[in-house]
Amino acid sequence: MPELREGRVRIEDAVVFGNAGGRALCGDLFHPPETADEPGAARPAILLIHGGAWARGDRTQLRGYGIALARRGYVCMAIEYRLSGEKKWPAQLHDAKAGLRYLRTRSAELRIDPTQISVSGNSAGAHIALVLAGTPNVSELEGDSGHAGAGTQCAACVAFYPPTKLYGDHPPNAYAPGLFEANASEAVGRQASPIEYVHKDFPATLLIHGNRDQLVPPQASLSMYDALISAGAAAELHMYEGMPHGFDASRAYFRQCVDVMQLFLDRHGSGPRTSAGQAADATVLAGQS
Repeated sequence: MPELREGRVRIEDAVVFGNAGGRALCGDLFHPPETADEPGAARPAILLIHGGAWARGDRTQLRGYGIALARRGYVCMAIEYRLSGEKKWPAQLHDAKAGLRYLRTRSAELRIDPTQISVSGNSAGAHIALVLAGTPNVSELEGDSGHAGAGTQCAACVAFYPPTKLYGDHPPNAYAPGLFEANASEAVGRQASPIEYVHKDFPATLLIHGNRDQLVPPQASLSMYDALISAGAAAELHMYEGMPHGFDASRAYFRQCVDVMQLFLDRHGSGPRTSAGQAADATVLAGQS
């Protein structure tokens, strides 16, 4: 079981990380408890992107993940983005990229290792996270929501029950009503589809889905996983038997998902590695040899 840090998680609510459409974009920052063995050390960070069919929801949906992951040593920021009723795609991606650029720009102040910023999302937020992960520093997709010039590459990506293909059998406005302009073409759907951006250098990706999901078919994650593995990228898929969309709202599954996230991120070099934690790992492994 990953070690939890003692002490309180410090939370900064409604931190302005960008500006879009003439209004501020806000996020909630979650700072890990301080530990004696790493004073002043740079920590890994995770950008958290909420779901809600791109049309509803807010950054507070992932507050539990922000607190739980901060207790494990991550600086987290749960962000808002313009919903589809305010602005159509790709505004949502532009705002998420601004959030990542904010973390990188303020990495020294927030004590973040800029090479260890990962992104995680649920449902529509997972879709945005995957597109973000697959399009680092692509000029036509960066937008102007803030902190221009900072990089948008990420260390790893975690996607809970993500839509991965928004064209073909599901025309863009049928699969994602309201996300696109009226009569959007298949080309628009392809431009918004994570599976179109798979390549061998895609960030290490963890996919989590329930096999009884009636909103986003499990095949969405299966197809993304197959594409990533075929391309030579690092990917892991956890398919939960009998679970519907949003199953991690259950306390037991939420805790397990947090454990799975930390183990995955740590394996791929984007998790906290303190000397104490490494010593504990060595002791456990020695006992198993």
